[in-house]
Amino acid sequence: MIRKSGGTKLAESALTHISVLRECIMLVVLVALVIILSALSPAFASAKNFINIFKQASINGILATGMMCVILTGGFDLSVGSIVGFSGVIAALFAQGNTPIVVPLALGIGAGLLIGFVNGVCISFFAIPAFVVTLGTQSIVRGLAYLASGGMPVFGVSKSYENIAGTLLFDFLPMLVVYYVAIVLLTGFMLTKTVYGRRIYMTGGNEQAARFSGINTNFIKLSVYGICGLLAGLAGCLLTSRTISGTPVTGVGYELDAIAAVVIGGVSLEGGSGKWYGPMTGALLLAIISNGLDIMRVPSYYQWLLKGVIIICAVFLDVRAKARVK
Repeated sequence: MIRKSGGTKLAESALTHISVLRECIMLVVLVALVIILSALSPAFASAKNFINIFKQASINGILATGMMCVILTGGFDLSVGSIVGFSGVIAALFAQGNTPIVVPLALGIGAGLLIGFVNGVCISFFAIPAFVVTLGTQSIVRGLAYLASGGMPVFGVSKSYENIAGTLLFDFLPMLVVYYVAIVLLTGFMLTKTVYGRRIYMTGGNEQAARFSGINTNFIKLSVYGICGLLAGLAGCLLTSRTISGTPVTGVGYELDAIAAVVIGGVSLEGGSGKWYGPMTGALLLAIISNGLDIMRVPSYYQWLLKGVIIICAVFLDVRAKARVK
């Protein structure tokens, strides 16, 4: 058994306190935004609008949950936006007429899973940088989406497929939100209560040490890219159900919003640290900003400016925190 040194314990304790402080800061920012926007626009504070915010955050939140798993291992995935578009087109093509809904769902999610595994194989076993691999698959998959759809939106999905994300639970809660919360809870359980989850953190914290301790880090990295692709495929299917169409242009820029939600939620870009619920906070914060400024009819470019400032501040806090510990 290897005992931790006093210095290591102090470093871990400092990181824990800094992590808690960052979570408190983000919570304060979230609450402050809600209060300010509610004061500026009474329409923002309605119960209906808050449900709409959760609905708006759901797709990005699902993508951010998968992205978190990748970032925890020290990587990232730029192809998730293209996977959303491609999976959505595939699902829409097969969600016609009386086709059982399991067929388009299986094909759409399966396509995302396969692309995720391709990314994982290239990164884990061929040691190609994640930036290069996922930037390449981003372009390839987007091209496949256009080829599959003929460059045109795919309409005419069945009513049963539309109901997957288009219905309400208890007549007020969108099913899209239910799926999102279920995914977050399942991911949280995986990361905190299973050996596999702990190995994800260990791989991102120190891959060489994890390998020496007997962890198959190549498998861990392969699997998290598979999870990320699977959730991107699911997001594409749900978005197709919600919009009743699959379009090849869908998902452009989604990867940046997903990474932003993860970073804002306190997950370190260096890997190895971050809470499972962090991306939910980040996704909600981005959705609140977008929703509130839309209600006040603020031009979209101001939203991009504000998002950029928040992302830089979140990364700055992370870098400064780790510099102090070192």
